[in-house]
Amino acid sequence: MPSDSQPLASHQIADRIGFARLTKRAFDGENLFPLWQEMMDKVDAGTATAGEQLDLALLTQLFGHKQAGLSVQTETLAQHQLFRSPCASAQPRMRVLALAADIDMGGNTPIEFLLETSGIELLTLYVVDGVPLPDPLPPHDVAIVIASDSDECRSALAAIEARAETWPAPLLNAPKLIRHLDRDKLYRLIGDVDGLDIPATIPVSRDALVAVAEGRAALQDATDGVAFPVIVRPRGSHAGFGLARIESCATLAAYLAERDEPEYFVARYVDYASDDGLFRKYRIVVVDGKPYACHMAIADRWDIWYLNAGMAQSASKRLEEAAFFHTFDFGFARRHRTALDGMIERIGLDYFTIDCAQTPQGDLLVFEIDNTAVVHNMDSPEVYPYKPPQMTKIFGAFAAMLERHVAARRQSVA
Repeated sequence: MPSDSQPLASHQIADRIGFARLTKRAFDGENLFPLWQEMMDKVDAGTATAGEQLDLALLTQLFGHKQAGLSVQTETLAQHQLFRSPCASAQPRMRVLALAADIDMGGNTPIEFLLETSGIELLTLYVVDGVPLPDPLPPHDVAIVIASDSDECRSALAAIEARAETWPAPLLNAPKLIRHLDRDKLYRLIGDVDGLDIPATIPVSRDALVAVAEGRAALQDATDGVAFPVIVRPRGSHAGFGLARIESCATLAAYLAERDEPEYFVARYVDYASDDGLFRKYRIVVVDGKPYACHMAIADRWDIWYLNAGMAQSASKRLEEAAFFHTFDFGFARRHRTALDGMIERIGLDYFTIDCAQTPQGDLLVFEIDNTAVVHNMDSPEVYPYKPPQMTKIFGAFAAMLERHVAARRQSVA
């Protein structure tokens, strides 16, 4: 039992398998259909717990049925909002309350990965429309907002912010700071940081883009001066969904013919290829103001993320990633210290990730900053022997950050 926390008997808590364990099993290729069917049978019989229903919602999304999974999740959260994840210790030294929103599986920080082996108890409270925050809140030592800066999370962030001043424990990743992370706001916040390149991201309606594609309007007029080539993506999309490089009105017309979203983000295209013609994309994790290497993806394509880079199939790429890890503090982090320090100060969050690259001119090119990117230790230690020590380092820093805030609060009230 966390030393400063009261028993949770007065709060209804649903235990669940959880995001980390289910995602790991899917990542390892396990056939999870029998588990899904077992949970469905319980739902049909009316015997499923709220935790089982939330796990069912996640499994359904992992199977690729996003809307069906979200429907199950929303129905579950209308009746129950507080869940407990598996803990590595029977007597946890601390209790964390994560504040989540009713959004798809990529819309909240996957905090279970960060705490899975820590011996810290994790409760997740979903903040949903029409259901006020509990008063009193479930006993906890420290809280952290894990909802993202997305349209679906707006009301949850507002509800948390309304209680922030009187929160009974340290509250990390304040909602007012998370709101700065959306693409069209981020470049205004950090665009003038020395040593950093972040293209202006312009929200543009579909109608305006159609006018450009049909030659009835100039792209520069619709985008505050941005000219071809540009990067286009549906507004609110992540993980490369709908991402395309557009070089002309004709390619824009072809792109729009395959999409129906009403709003898009447009940004200038930056060629960040290295001298060898390959593109290198980095994920940096910032914990308590300090940057850590998370991964490095190398590919012959600009639209790169780790899963399409072929890292598992290339020993030379993995060797370069391992070197990136080992030399990060006195290499990459020192080389980009001014840009990193400036960003970290402006962002102000206790925990976030940076997806970035290096331009040929030596600047740090920022693609995205958010608080919900997956930071995990699921990769095979045989294929990636250098990863477990690095992930353990990040997880340890995260736990130490929580402990620091708890200790500071105890001293302040002593």
